[in-house]
Amino acid sequence: MMIEKKEFIEADYVSQIRRRRSYAFCQWVVMVVLIILILRPLSQCHHRDSRPTHLAYPDERITWSYCGDLGEHPLECSSIDVPMDQFSAANSGDKTFNIPLIRMRGTNATRNLLLNPGGPGASGIEYMYRRGKQLRDIIGEGFHLLSFDPRGINSSRPQATCYPDGDTRRERSGVRNNRVIDDSIEAYTWSRNFARACADTMGEHALYLNTPQTAADMNSILDAVGQYAMVYWGFSYGTVLGQTYATMFPERSERVIIDGVENQFVWYKGLLETETFHDTENVWEGFLEECIKAGKGCALSSLAGSKDSLKAKLLSLAEHLKDSPFSVYVNNTVYGTLDYETIWYKAIFPALYKPANWYLLADRLAKMLQGNATEALLSYALDEPWNIKGEATEFITYNDGSSGASYWPQDRESLLDLLIPYMNESVFAPAEYGGYYIKQQWRIPRTHQYVPHIGVNTSHPVLILSTTYDPVCPLLSARSANAAFKDSKIVEVRGYGHCSISIPSTCLAKHIRAFLYNGTLPDDHTQCEVDGSYFVKPEENGRVKPQKHFDDPEEQKIHLAQLELARNLDW
Repeated sequence: MMIEKKEFIEADYVSQIRRRRSYAFCQWVVMVVLIILILRPLSQCHHRDSRPTHLAYPDERITWSYCGDLGEHPLECSSIDVPMDQFSAANSGDKTFNIPLIRMRGTNATRNLLLNPGGPGASGIEYMYRRGKQLRDIIGEGFHLLSFDPRGINSSRPQATCYPDGDTRRERSGVRNNRVIDDSIEAYTWSRNFARACADTMGEHALYLNTPQTAADMNSILDAVGQYAMVYWGFSYGTVLGQTYATMFPERSERVIIDGVENQFVWYKGLLETETFHDTENVWEGFLEECIKAGKGCALSSLAGSKDSLKAKLLSLAEHLKDSPFSVYVNNTVYGTLDYETIWYKAIFPALYKPANWYLLADRLAKMLQGNATEALLSYALDEPWNIKGEATEFITYNDGSSGASYWPQDRESLLDLLIPYMNESVFAPAEYGGYYIKQQWRIPRTHQYVPHIGVNTSHPVLILSTTYDPVCPLLSARSANAAFKDSKIVEVRGYGHCSISIPSTCLAKHIRAFLYNGTLPDDHTQCEVDGSYFVKPEENGRVKPQKHFDDPEEQKIHLAQLELARNLDW
């Protein structure tokens, strides 16, 4: 049944219910605050932090400083300066990038394991704060976990940006670019200006924002901590970085894990991302099928008798939103519009990355179908789904690949003719539509000479991780990496989601530990099962409950850590 266009007013979300506090209670609060203010200086005098201000270790060239705790593990931070151009001192002169580092030391560790969360543009510093504890439980105490903000990203300086300041970004960054035909003119004209602004804002540093330079930066990090051999775990775009490093520096690639694999041959040499959406529809179908299987565990299942009828109902809702968006009013500071682009590209598509989000997605979509769109507005329409600062994504992606006038026709109509067949391959493909106009108009020349190739013989074979159905980095791409690196092996988790950490599997964790500690690889392509269900209601206190019992306490700890990683809402 088609939903009528409505204006939704939800009193439950307006702060109308305010309980009065008694005068006695207010006096009590004031007294407690005064006591705290009086005692706090005494407490600080008698309980000063005994940690040293600067930390130094044998064989390392840098010092560290304490920068917080994760559970029982202190964190330490440092930074290094790297040449602007790692491959030409003449080009660099005295120009550099500053690379911030963060480390969680392992109790029994002698080596550092470098982590990259992907993007390109995701912060390794933030990643450690958000996920370091869970990764520590999965990996164990035998490695120091070391992450970093790659050149141009987050707190690295200079930061990759196409705008001189925040006000300009807010005023100039808005563009409609999801509707393939209708948004073509706007996307094309906006991208021409955006590409020029990127080149003008970054200046000379823009030429050296690319993955091969970052790969060389990782050697600078290893040299700074006195380590020759690369031990690495990279996710999503981090697999491009990992493959690039292993190809450029095979002799140092001792333990390289790539997880949720991007096809580096397409990344560097292709015009269109021909493999990205290979399995996206399969994950979408998996969401629908698992919902019906879950019965009462999935709110949408009560609104449809089968997977096909549920799919038809949701597609009907999406089509309706194209012409009749929902107007949702919560209060005079919280209101907005729910349209097709919001539901399809900011709600459904990102949720395919992490099946732990499926329960809440289904609940909010079911409420929309029943006339209540408030939770959907609060969850999807007011913030961007991807938490990446600056424009590092654009600089690195387009500096790496086949971008600009040397590779693309420069008129709008020719590009549109090229894109339409590709956009029709998946209902989710238009999520990447606007990026191709930027890639067409990109003005910064490619300065790297990197070319991927087949049969790379690394110091130790590469371990490749993938789910069966990844929404953006399909198993097909993992097989391309398998061909590129001699004797590498694939471990596949038989499930849905982006990267192995999107779903729990102690079988997979055992393979990771065996590889890191002993260099052990499976004899052949190996499959692992998922430990748990897809539709699980989140606990109100934010904690996770085990979905499977393990007699071994260490395996139980790994299982809980994987569940926490999977339920982390931010990628």
